Amino acid sequence: MSFAAPLPLPLLIASMAIVFGAGIVRGFAGFGFSALSVAGLALLVSPAKVVPAIFMLEVLASISLLRSAARDSDWPWLSWLIVGNVLCLPLGIVLLAWLPETPLRLLIGALLLLAAVLLRAGVSLSLAPSAGVRLGVGMASGFVNGVAAIGGIAVAVMLSTSQIAPAALRATLIALFLFTDLYALACSALLSYASSSPVDLLGADTLRWAIWLTPAMLAGIWVGQRSFVGVSPAQFRRHVLTLLMLIAGISVVRAGVELLR
Repeated sequence: MSFAAPLPLPLLIASMAIVFGAGIVRGFAGFGFSALSVAGLALLVSPAKVVPAIFMLEVLASISLLRSAARDSDWPWLSWLIVGNVLCLPLGIVLLAWLPETPLRLLIGALLLLAAVLLRAGVSLSLAPSAGVRLGVGMASGFVNGVAAIGGIAVAVMLSTSQIAPAALRATLIALFLFTDLYALACSALLSYASSSPVDLLGADTLRWAIWLTPAMLAGIWVGQRSFVGVSPAQFRRHVLTLLMLIAGISVVRAGVELLR
C-alpha cells in the first residue's frame, strides 16, 4: 500500500488546517469534528473520498479523549442515551429506506437550528433528569442519527437544556459518540458483508487519508482540551450553542444545495 500524500501539497496543507480546526472544536466541546471536517474538506475534494477516513478519525478522537470521559461522564444520562440509540437508530435507518434523505436532513437540520437559536437567545427550557426523559433524548438522538446522521447535534442541543455540568456534558458526549461510532461501524460491517458491492471502509485510500490527517486532528484536540480548562459554565453553554447553530446551519445549507441540484 502506498502512503504517498493523497493531495498536492497546497491542498494537503489546507486539509490539515481544516482537520486541525475541527479537532480544536472536538477537544473543547466534545463534538462537531465530523460535521466541520466534512463540510470543510468537501470544498477541496469529493466527500466520498474523505468521509470513511473522517469516520475512522472520529473513532480515534473519541478514544484519545476516553480517559477524561470515563472520569467525568454522567453515567445515568449516558446509560439511557446508549439504550435509546440502540433502540431507535435502526428505526431511523429503516424509515430512511422509504423516505427521501435530503428533505429529511433539511427538515431535521432546520428544527435543530431553530432550537439552538432560541436557546442561544435566552429561551429557558430545563429537562428534568428522570429516566424517562433520558431515554427519550436517547431515542430521539438515535432516530435522528439513523435518518440524517446528525444525532450528535440533536443530543447536544437537548443536553444543553439540562443542568448537567460542562465537564460532565462534554465527557458524556465523548463517551456516547464513541459508542455510536462503533455501533455504526458494526452495522456498516454487517451491511458490507451482506452487500454484493461492499463499501471499502477500511481500504487503502481510507487508511492513507487517515494517516496523513491524524496528526493534525490530535494536535487540534490537544489545543481544544486546554482551551476547555477554566471556562465557566455560562461561557461553555454559550460556546456550545453557538457551535450548534453553526453545525446545524451547515447541515441545512448542504441539504438545500442538494435539493436544488
